[in-house]
Amino acid sequence: MKAAKGEGRRVAFCCVAFLALALPAQSQPVVDQRQRLVAAKRDAVIATRRAEALARDAAAERNAADKARAEEAALAARVRAAEANLAAARARQAIVTRLLADQQTTLATQQAPVARLLAALTALARRPAVVAIAQPGSIDDLVHVRAVLGGALPLVQQRTDGVRRQIARTRGLEQDAAVAAAALRRGRAQLETDRVALATLEAAHRRRASALGRNAMSEEDRALALGERARDLVESLGDDAMAQATAADLAALPGPLPRPLAPGTRVPVQASGAYRLPVRGRLVTGTGEISDAGVRSRGLTFAVAAGAPVVAPAGGVVRYARAYRGYGTIVILDHGDGWTSLVTGLAAAGVRPGERIAAGAPLGRAAGGEEPRITVELRRRGRPVDIAALLG
Repeated sequence: MKAAKGEGRRVAFCCVAFLALALPAQSQPVVDQRQRLVAAKRDAVIATRRAEALARDAAAERNAADKARAEEAALAARVRAAEANLAAARARQAIVTRLLADQQTTLATQQAPVARLLAALTALARRPAVVAIAQPGSIDDLVHVRAVLGGALPLVQQRTDGVRRQIARTRGLEQDAAVAAAALRRGRAQLETDRVALATLEAAHRRRASALGRNAMSEEDRALALGERARDLVESLGDDAMAQATAADLAALPGPLPRPLAPGTRVPVQASGAYRLPVRGRLVTGTGEISDAGVRSRGLTFAVAAGAPVVAPAGGVVRYARAYRGYGTIVILDHGDGWTSLVTGLAAAGVRPGERIAAGAPLGRAAGGEEPRITVELRRRGRPVDIAALLG
């Protein structure tokens, strides 16, 4: 008996030492996770700020593109106006050319009689004096012609000068119209060049705005991904903290000893009477069975109805009652004298740690879904015990 107790103490000491070493070993991963969390949050903030900056740049580029498009539209309107003015200038030039032709025709018409008269008078004036003396009345005719010529010349000169001035003004108008048309053509060409340049600038702004918009969306997606990663790290930290708390609670329980039950050994009084099953259902796994994953079962697993009530298999004090990853909500009952029960697979716990309950008291309900699983394990100082031998 003393040897068994000594062996039990050594095993318990080894288990406690293992837990004591395991808990600090988890601190470094936790520190690493916290560092990754800080880095993820920092990267998320940076990505968010970059996305906002890219969005502002994209908006500025879109505004610049809109401005360039408005200026291009204004230049297009000016090009159309210049084309209209050029057409008007060409029309004016055609009118002036027509007027010039009409005035030249009028001048020729007005100059024809005068030219004939001047030719006749000039011929008379150039006749030799001998011929004038030989012909009767020639002297009188010559004097008369010279008198007529002297009186007609100023009038002819005046009319001719007026027509010449009109022709000169018409030619000036024609030259002005040609100069104006040339200036309009040059202006129209410059406006068209500016319009094309603005169209190119607008297209460049549009392309840059589109690229910045895509980059902003990429940065937003990256910020969201980093935020999700940060949340995952927070949840992981919470799970690790819960695991450490569970390990601490389990470490506080008495260490394992060799199985005390032997033929003829009875259950202590602290177990509060006969042990009972915590739930009604179909047994799917028995104690000691090996699962497909190669894990040996340490208790009984039942397939039960969704939401089935789960009760305490024996009276005792609730040591642990909370969700544990992969096992749903678990409840650990301390029956005293080293006897403990573990019930897993609950949807939620209806008891609190430190609460003393009687056998058959409700612990909670099974989870939902199709045939949820409830597992119960009985331990004696940390060692699994076959429940079938204790059922009343």
